[in-house]
Amino acid sequence: MTERPPKSPADRSASRRPSSRGPSSRSSGADAGPPRFHRSAPAPLDRRSIAAPGGLWLWGLHAVEAALANPKRQVLRLVMTADVARGFDGRRLAVSPEVVERVVIDRLVGPQAVHQGLAMLTQPLDQPALHDLLGVVDQRTRFLALDQVTDPHNVGAILRSAAAFGAAAVILPDRGAPAETAVLAKAASGAFERVPMVRVVNLARAMDDLKTAGVWCVGLDGTATTDIADALADQPTALVLGAEGAGLRRLTGERCDVLARLPTDPAFPSLNVSNAAAIALYAVAMRLR
Repeated sequence: MTERPPKSPADRSASRRPSSRGPSSRSSGADAGPPRFHRSAPAPLDRRSIAAPGGLWLWGLHAVEAALANPKRQVLRLVMTADVARGFDGRRLAVSPEVVERVVIDRLVGPQAVHQGLAMLTQPLDQPALHDLLGVVDQRTRFLALDQVTDPHNVGAILRSAAAFGAAAVILPDRGAPAETAVLAKAASGAFERVPMVRVVNLARAMDDLKTAGVWCVGLDGTATTDIADALADQPTALVLGAEGAGLRRLTGERCDVLARLPTDPAFPSLNVSNAAAIALYAVAMRLR
């Protein structure tokens, strides 16, 4: 793809600040008093709990503890081993935890899941619409837009970096992006609860909306000649990243204000997309601080 020269940041103006994560549902941290533990025998699997409409199993210590701390999470069921339960003494939880054998959790979430003896059935979070976030951007707002990044481990790691560097949201297309799953949540290590995942029907049109709102769109492209530091502007910024190997699609690249590269060694220029996102977010944070 032939790189286009950067447009002037003065061509667009920015204002305002990012919104919060959408409407709140029933709090998982309600004043329900200390947890009332009860021990469950390794009975046959309760298919009704697993098949709860819209339900989502989360597992692993970081993912579940972050979800329990999120007042927007509706907790339907909480299961843990006796070892994990000892660390939950005195917690104020909205549901009574079930103390079970590890094999029961294996059967609930799958034997390959590294659940660390803790799993939670919950409802998916309500996510804000892109136009809600664009209504309140300011000069320091930053977004990530992912173009056909399909690996949930990569998206989870990108969410973690987005939380660390204060991104307002990660924008993904409805198609060609992973669903919100326990695998993604565990890879995000708690950031799943902090950074909105905004789904859009058409990423190219969403980028048009970003630019209309004064957001400077920087596409990462290993073939670009402009370094990331020279491509950034003193205004709200969206970093646009494509799938490993394929990179940005043509229409996505054409919607960017500028294409930029990371200053990697030409002898070994390739980076994992989640690593590239973290480095680019650092560059934006340094520019907009």
